[in-house]
Amino acid sequence: MSVKIMTAREAMDLVPDGATVATGGFIGASFAEELALELENRFLETGRPRDLSLIFCAAQGDRKDKGLNHLAHDGMLKAAMGAHWGLAPKIGQMVADNKILAYVFPQGVMCHMLRDSAAHRPGTLTHVGLGTFVDPRLGGGKINDLTRAAPDRVHLMELGGRDYLFYDYQKVDFALLCGTYADENGNISMERCAVTGEMLATAQACKNSGGTVVVQVERVVKAGSLDPKKVEIPGILVDAVVPVSDMKYHMQTFDVDYNPALSGEHRVSLKAADPLPLTDKKIIARRAAMELRKGTVVNLGIGAPEFISNVAAEEGITSHFTLTVEAGITGGAPQGGLSFGTSLNPDCIMCQPSMFDYYQGGGLDQTYLGFAEGDGAGNVNVSKFGPKLPGCGGFIDISQNSKQVFFCGTFTASGLKTHVEDGKLVIDQEGRIDKFLKEVEQITFSAKTALANGVPVVYFTERAVFRLTAQGLELTEIAPGIDLERDICAHMAVRPAISPDLRLMDARIFRDEPMGLK
Repeated sequence: MSVKIMTAREAMDLVPDGATVATGGFIGASFAEELALELENRFLETGRPRDLSLIFCAAQGDRKDKGLNHLAHDGMLKAAMGAHWGLAPKIGQMVADNKILAYVFPQGVMCHMLRDSAAHRPGTLTHVGLGTFVDPRLGGGKINDLTRAAPDRVHLMELGGRDYLFYDYQKVDFALLCGTYADENGNISMERCAVTGEMLATAQACKNSGGTVVVQVERVVKAGSLDPKKVEIPGILVDAVVPVSDMKYHMQTFDVDYNPALSGEHRVSLKAADPLPLTDKKIIARRAAMELRKGTVVNLGIGAPEFISNVAAEEGITSHFTLTVEAGITGGAPQGGLSFGTSLNPDCIMCQPSMFDYYQGGGLDQTYLGFAEGDGAGNVNVSKFGPKLPGCGGFIDISQNSKQVFFCGTFTASGLKTHVEDGKLVIDQEGRIDKFLKEVEQITFSAKTALANGVPVVYFTERAVFRLTAQGLELTEIAPGIDLERDICAHMAVRPAISPDLRLMDARIFRDEPMGLK
C-alpha cells in the first residue's frame, strides 16, 4: 500500500464546495498551517471552495492572521461549530455580523462528538452543558440571530429520571490534520508534537463518513521505519500526505519553533523564576494557592490562574500536586500565551478525548478558572461579551465536573491599578468595568447546577473572597485597606450576603517575602 504525496495546494484543490471540514490542533500546536494557508489562497484566486461548514474543538489561531483566521472570507464559510473561538477573531467577527451560522459547544463534548461520529453513533449523550447557554432551554449553543432560526443541534433528554443533553451526530467530509512523520504507507507519527489532540478521532470520523483525510508532516520516511507505538494515525485512515514546504508553517506552537522538552523527548532543568512583583494578579494567585492540597490533581485555566504555578514555584510546593491541561497533558510545567495547552517536561501526553473522559468523570480534584463577569446568583460568563466571542473552550466540561471549583480574577476590569503599602491594598485607579452584574450575558458556569451537585465554589479577587451559597454570593474575606461599602458593595449590582465570620485576607499575601506554604 502507498499513500498519495501532494503539495499543500494540490491537496486543497480537492476540497469541494459545501464540504464539512474538520481541523485538529490546540491554538497553534499540531495545526496544519500550510494547508489552511493554501485553502485560503485557492479561495482568493478562484472563489472556491464556497459554503464550507467548519468543525473544530479549540479554535486554532494567533488572535491575528494564522490558523482558522485564514478561512474567514465572505462566501467561503457557511457555518462553524466549535468550543474555543478566541484565537480566531476574524471568524468571530463573521459570527457577530450574522454572516455565518455558529454553534458553540463545550470542548470535551466536541472531542467526543467526533469520536462518536467515527463509531456512527447517533450523537453524544452527556450531562455536560446542563444549565448553561448550550442547554436548549437557554439557547442551545446558538450564538447569533442567524443561527437562532436554524435547527437545534442539542436536545434535552430524560433518562432514569435525570436530565441529559444529546448532541447530534456530525458528518465530516474533509479533515485537515498534522503530524511529525509519515511513512510511505501513510502512517503518521507525532513524536515532535507537543499535543496529539483529537487527531485520531477526527481522522476516524472523516474516514468512516467516506471523507478525505489530509495530513501535513515534516517529511515522508521509508515504509516500516516508524516505531508503531509512536504512530497516532494509522495509514488506513489517511488519503493524502503533505510534506511541509517550509518549517515556518510547521511550528511546534505559534510561539515556539521547536523545543524537545514540550514533546517529552528531552527534559530540561526548570530554573527558579524570579519572584513576581506583588500585583493584583499575584495577590489573587497567592490566595488561591493557599487552597492547593498535597496529592491532588489540578487544572489551571487561562488568565489569573496561570500565576498560581509561579506562586507555587516560589513557595516550593510544585511537587505536592499534579498539574494537568485539557489538551491532554499531565505533569510538567504548563505554558501560557500562544503555547497554552502544552507543558515543559510532561509526564504524559494523551489524546484530548481521553483527557476529557477523565475530566468529565470527576477525576479533577481542583480547578482554578478565570472569570470575566459574574452575577449575584454566582453564575459566571467567559464565553460571549457583545460582539466578542471567546467561546467556552473546556470551561464547562471542567467547571461542572471538578470536585472543587475556584474562580480567579480581578474585581473590576479595564484600567484597574493597585499597589500594596504597609501590608494594605491600595486602589490607585478603579477599573472602568464592574464585573459583578445583576445577570451575566451568557451562563458559562451555572451556579444552580453546581449547587444541585454539591460542588463547593469559591471566587478569589484581589480585594475580596466570596463563596457560593443557595442564596447567591457570600462575602467571606476582605483585603486589608479595603472599605466594604466603597470598594466592594458599590461595584456590585447585587449586594452580596456578608458572612457573620467575615475576616481579613491572610496578611502574608500582602508581603513581598514568601508566605511559607511549604
